[in-house]
Amino acid sequence: MIWRLARPALLVLALAGCSVPQWMPLIGEKPVKDEPPKAAPPTSVVPVRLSTGGPKTTPPDERVTDRVLAIVNNDAITLSEIQEAIAVYKYENRDRSTTESSDQLVQQFLTRLIDSRLQVQEAEREKIVVEEVEIDEELADRIKKMNMKSREEFETALKAQGIPMAAIRKRIADELRRGRIVSRKVRLRVSVTEEEVSQYLEANRPKLETGLAYHARHILVLPETGAEDAAWENARITAELKRGELAQDIETQILSLAPGQISSPYRSALGYHIFRLESKETLEGDGLTRVRAQIREILFREKFDTRLDAWLKEIKQRAVIDVRLDGQL
Repeated sequence: MIWRLARPALLVLALAGCSVPQWMPLIGEKPVKDEPPKAAPPTSVVPVRLSTGGPKTTPPDERVTDRVLAIVNNDAITLSEIQEAIAVYKYENRDRSTTESSDQLVQQFLTRLIDSRLQVQEAEREKIVVEEVEIDEELADRIKKMNMKSREEFETALKAQGIPMAAIRKRIADELRRGRIVSRKVRLRVSVTEEEVSQYLEANRPKLETGLAYHARHILVLPETGAEDAAWENARITAELKRGELAQDIETQILSLAPGQISSPYRSALGYHIFRLESKETLEGDGLTRVRAQIREILFREKFDTRLDAWLKEIKQRAVIDVRLDGQL
């Protein structure tokens, strides 16, 4: 595969929020206020029509840096768009090892860009309008995050790479449209009830309690070989502990106590144990409020991902998608 040189890091960051789908790892649409942030759902791959007819294709000219790889309702997706999205992805994941081949990345990002293009088209059908002032505000925010002194400096960097400002503004507008159509068709139609939160809490209480701290004291009585009497050992547990750090049978005995309570002798493979529970955190009060908020976010993400996937399948089924991958990239 013939690849163009990757964009400089500065330019990649400039394009990160507008050249790729909102659900790409680490980059994409900013979360909407007052809604739990959504996880990045896997892109559903819906079968599309491959171009197999017509004359046999000839090997691409190395001087040609752009090709049409897919047509989505008469809207083209080009090789340069795929390359740019992959460049952003690789830059964002430069410290991670990846096993995907170039062809695998092209296929994955082509599917994602098809999804993205369909969302923009749906937004246009819904007559979702993005005002120029909104694009200006978003652009100014990105320039600020890049620590550039002015818009002129940003435009100079774009010009040096041969990218017109109009292309950047269009991508920002498309991103804003996608966010709004997803909000209208998916996010606003997802809700989580208090009953659902309570059911999840009860079904997963042991797992949710993992990591809560407790403070206990412990005496271990070691049976002496050949003697009936036991030798007492100094306290061995006198510190703050996290649930899951001790053997389950020992921890069960400790956590069954009320704060200040001393246990009956408990026999284990090591000997006889006596515990005193000083204190323990529980899913109550502020802790319970935080856990319920986390559960609500988990359930919201699950429902959001399911509804988004179903919506994408729906719009794909009524779309005309012609993919032109022929293995000669």
